[in-house]
Amino acid sequence: MSERATRRINRVWIVASGLTVVSWALAKTRSSGSATTSATEALAVLAFGAIKARLVIQEFMEVRTAPPWLRRLTDAWLAVLWMTVLTLYLS
Repeated sequence: MSERATRRINRVWIVASGLTVVSWALAKTRSSGSATTSATEALAVLAFGAIKARLVIQEFMEVRTAPPWLRRLTDAWLAVLWMTVLTLYLS
């Protein structure tokens, strides 16, 4: 693996880890154990999850170097999945 590819994967890993830490920090738990999360926080966590999923698909599944139709298809699939989860959450 080239040094450039290694740096790219390391950056993706750092961003994904950072988003995980931010998502965790948004989760507020009372001492009784009941989670209290606002809709804005929940939407942010869902968006972070979608971003992380796209990073994993593009970089670690190597879709970034795939034909354009496959990149568009995976992005469309992820958008439909995110909108479905968002719809289920809001209903």
